[in-house]
Amino acid sequence: MVFSIDIYNTLVITSLVLLIGQYMVNKVPVLNRYTIPGPVAGGLLVAVLLLIIKQAFDWQVTFDMSLKDPLMLLFFASVGLNANIIQLKAGGRMIAVFLVVVVGLLLIQNAVGVGLATVLGIDPLMGLLAGSITLSGGHGTGAAWSETFATKYGFQNALEVAMACATFGLVLGGIIGGPVARFLIKRNKIAEHPENPDNEKDNPENTTGFEKPQIKRSINSAALIETIAMLAICLSAGQYIALALKGTAFELPTFVCVLFVGVVICNILPRVSNFQIVERSVSILGNVCLSLFLAMALMSLKLWELASLAIPMVVILSVQTLIMALYAGFVTFRVMGRNYDAAVLAAGHCGFGLGATPTAIANMQAVTERFGPSHIAFIVVPLVGAFFIDIVNAIVIKLYLMLPIFGA
Repeated sequence: MVFSIDIYNTLVITSLVLLIGQYMVNKVPVLNRYTIPGPVAGGLLVAVLLLIIKQAFDWQVTFDMSLKDPLMLLFFASVGLNANIIQLKAGGRMIAVFLVVVVGLLLIQNAVGVGLATVLGIDPLMGLLAGSITLSGGHGTGAAWSETFATKYGFQNALEVAMACATFGLVLGGIIGGPVARFLIKRNKIAEHPENPDNEKDNPENTTGFEKPQIKRSINSAALIETIAMLAICLSAGQYIALALKGTAFELPTFVCVLFVGVVICNILPRVSNFQIVERSVSILGNVCLSLFLAMALMSLKLWELASLAIPMVVILSVQTLIMALYAGFVTFRVMGRNYDAAVLAAGHCGFGLGATPTAIANMQAVTERFGPSHIAFIVVPLVGAFFIDIVNAIVIKLYLMLPIFGA
């Protein structure tokens, strides 16, 4: 029996999931200690309950996910509206270094996936799907490449495998980021570093963007209306740009185009007029959209689909999770400077190295909410995770498909 929840009740349930998740993080010591994001805690709780209901009574609950993609796009638009060019210049070198680190993980993920698939005697294409395609690429990239695998390589179950792998990664990406950052901070005794004094932790004037989502910021209705208008323009113009580029060599995901429009507005509008973007309202609306999106995405997970993965695929994905945690600790953290910012970047890398950029932001928010701000991390991760990851991932995947093992 299938129970369908309409869009309004889906929004009601999503809001309750967020409140429950935040309550769990505040009250359950292990969740607080390992800085698990509230939307992840609440969303997974509902997903597990729905799994139990399905297994016990064969009842399936489906939600109307019409708002999920718009919420994701609104979040990326808010990231773009916060991307001041001066800040981008400040993070220029860090962005380049972090991109190199990210490319290193893409190569390793595909090598591990294909290598283990070969050893375990399964189709190497399945190993590639359990690599950077779905882990660093997410559901969207997985869906796009599975169509290619089905038509060009005859892999008919590619879509099901891709969705299951991406789901696995989304869950684990939101779980391991906080614990990895906490371990690095505690082990290296950098929680109270000079750039993060106690008096800065609760001062909203010393934080920017999405670093401390729980801090109360004063805004008014005019600022909110202006921000909503700019977000709407980002979505509309971004959609047109994405459609114009579709099928060309410059084709980009819609969320990248939306973020790009936000960056343009952020850096052009104040320079050609007296209008000033109210960062507080942008970050508040962006955080709301991010939280709602993550809660929706996780509470609607069909965890029983993970059971459809063969044991070899579970082995590959488990190894990939372990490698992600080790890579974040031994490579990302060290290369990015072995300091507090590097620890926050490591948490973010776990988020989009296994899941998606929104998961990365949620991971970093959970860390900065507890230990203090990291301005550079919230500049570097959204840009690399939104702009560059899909481009370099596509190049890496195409290089792997040229290997003789795939019949190139």
